[in-house]
Amino acid sequence: MAALDESLRQAIPFLWLALGVFAICDLVASRAPRQSVGVDAPTEVFVGENLVFEISFETSRPGVTGRIEWPDGIEGPTEFTFTDGSATLDLKALRRGVWQVDRLWLSWESRFGLFEFVPRLALAQSIRVVPNIRRVRSGEISTRVESTLYGVKENFAIGEGSEFHQLRDFVPGMDVKTIDWKRSARTRSLVARELRAERNHHVIIALDNGYLMGEDVAGVPKIDHAVTAALATAWAAAVGGDLVGYFSYDVRPRSYFAPEPGRIAFARMRSWAAELDYVRRETNHTLALTELGARTKKRSLIIIFTDFVDVTSAELLVENISLLAKRHLVVFVAIRDTSIERYVDEAPQDLDSVAMLVAANQSIAERRLVLERLNRIGVTVIDADPKSVTPKLITAYLEIKARELI
Repeated sequence: MAALDESLRQAIPFLWLALGVFAICDLVASRAPRQSVGVDAPTEVFVGENLVFEISFETSRPGVTGRIEWPDGIEGPTEFTFTDGSATLDLKALRRGVWQVDRLWLSWESRFGLFEFVPRLALAQSIRVVPNIRRVRSGEISTRVESTLYGVKENFAIGEGSEFHQLRDFVPGMDVKTIDWKRSARTRSLVARELRAERNHHVIIALDNGYLMGEDVAGVPKIDHAVTAALATAWAAAVGGDLVGYFSYDVRPRSYFAPEPGRIAFARMRSWAAELDYVRRETNHTLALTELGARTKKRSLIIIFTDFVDVTSAELLVENISLLAKRHLVVFVAIRDTSIERYVDEAPQDLDSVAMLVAANQSIAERRLVLERLNRIGVTVIDADPKSVTPKLITAYLEIKARELI
């Protein structure tokens, strides 16, 4: 205005004054009361599961947005909008631990749009992510194990197990091998020994916590999928009357607990698994499995959760498992990465896709060779995706119990 007409220079201070008064009026009209935020969220959630995080903010202003920086173990929307003073966020628990959600940033414009308010509010909300025992709580495992071992198997276990149950008179149709000749001679009548399946076997769960088990599969580290399956199997063994122990290792053996009655061991194992750290060290299978073999005197069912990337890296693993398999019954559990199989199922579109297809086929072929070697030395192999590894492992456990292999 001053450049166009010198006579308007005297009006400039009045315009600045008017703008200042307008800004003050905008601030007064947009004055917000003391912000108070309410949070409704579960304090504990299972790893790999979703949770609802609700935030309520006392305001009638439209267009209020929020921003939260989530910790490493929680995944969720960073920015969101409040509707009628509240926002509902769908989060996913990615890693075990106690995660703090400390701050919330709010943002809204003043009534006349001259200013933007960005207050920072303290939340101090903690979310504890623990190992997943959803199947244990639902009663699914207990129902299956009890119906298999005590409902159906008990009828067939009589006379076919390894543990003495009782003596009974021999009747035609019974197996002649069950006759106890010494007692029959004493009583001067044929007496048969009735056997039943033994219950109190030793079950040891060995968890590899090396860097390969920290790889994400379906959004969750492999070690967490392994912990979920291990806890479910420990509960199944507890219901089945077996003794459960556990062992963890990475570059060296970390912790070992001798087999104990299942329900007691399950509680200890759950607490131990919740505090199991994520490590980035290469696994020393020779040192760890040698230590496990030295500590385990009685023939046991050893369930090993681990993984490998190629035939070369699996040489020492197979060699040490073969030594364990000479004395114990070994179950090898590997969690398959389904994303690799996707490259095989899809037709390549360019040279990069062809290279990915060749690499994926080579990886799958080498994995199959290692698993076949383990099968040939008498190891039960379970290579499954995260969703099916738990039911397959429990099925294998029940089959081992039914066949009296331990």
